[in-house]
Amino acid sequence: MRIAVGSEDITTSRFAISPLWELLSALRVLAGRSRQADEPALRPWLNRASDRYQRLRREADLDIVAALEPSGWGADFLAPIPAGVSTTIEDLLAQVRSTPLAQARHEVAEALRRQPEPEPRVLRILTGDHVTAYVADVLAVAWRVLLEPEWVTLRAILERDVVYRAGQLASKGWAAALAGLHPRLSWQGNRIELTDRTEADACLGGRGLLFVPSVFIWPKLAVGLDPPWPPALFYPARGVAALWERPRRPVSVTGLDRLVGPSRAAVLIALEDPASTSQLAATLGQSLGAVGDHLAVLRDGGLLSRARSGRSVLYSRTPVGDALVAAACAPTATTV
Repeated sequence: MRIAVGSEDITTSRFAISPLWELLSALRVLAGRSRQADEPALRPWLNRASDRYQRLRREADLDIVAALEPSGWGADFLAPIPAGVSTTIEDLLAQVRSTPLAQARHEVAEALRRQPEPEPRVLRILTGDHVTAYVADVLAVAWRVLLEPEWVTLRAILERDVVYRAGQLASKGWAAALAGLHPRLSWQGNRIELTDRTEADACLGGRGLLFVPSVFIWPKLAVGLDPPWPPALFYPARGVAALWERPRRPVSVTGLDRLVGPSRAAVLIALEDPASTSQLAATLGQSLGAVGDHLAVLRDGGLLSRARSGRSVLYSRTPVGDALVAAACAPTATTV
């Protein structure tokens, strides 16, 4: 599949994070309605979240959400377009509630057409006048039980990915940014090429491309070209596998350990890419307070800088910090 990209598309493309997309994707995985349920990288999280999911099934009418997502299709009003990196779940649920009834009824009818008729209770709710408010209430409960307890960490990894990808796009262009997004994606001339896709060729037509990183899509890739969404590319965020693993400290670098201390050395080494305090805490198994203290000391020493991204502050190594880590990690010469 080839997607033509014009000069206007390059300037209007942007990144966004969708908490609601993550919630819907997580629900599909936990319900076994997604091939990602078999991915080893997601297994630690699935095991950890299974009890919360069973409690959620008792507390929320998940059958309503499932009925709006028959195989290979989903109602658009379930996943409003995120405004940007700082979009919140409250913003998106408000959009779900404000969906015009005519639009909701049209999408409900399409969802029902694509599957066997659901039980009368589900059908009555889906065809009622308050379907959007009902769905939003169900999703709000699902959010509180399932993702809110881990959202600080999840949002950190998504924001970290956006900072990295946006930097690649700005400094090295589309070829470098797309090459790192997914093995099936590449940049050829003035078009995006996707292998293993059977859809007809398409053109962005000046609408740009919305890049949306996801934790629960890993390691797959999704492309959306149909309105009302702008052309969108959903891709696996970097570091997803490491996110679910047991936190562990990087391999010790003795010289750097002695210079700045083992815990600060671990923080400095982990900042190969920009990261927030919560992301580093999750990765290294240190407390938020301890990581914050280490970051402050390293920044005062000129080894780190920081910049705001949406609601988070991301830290990155300065050239001095890079040089220090590179020197510490370099193989030690052996004298004969």
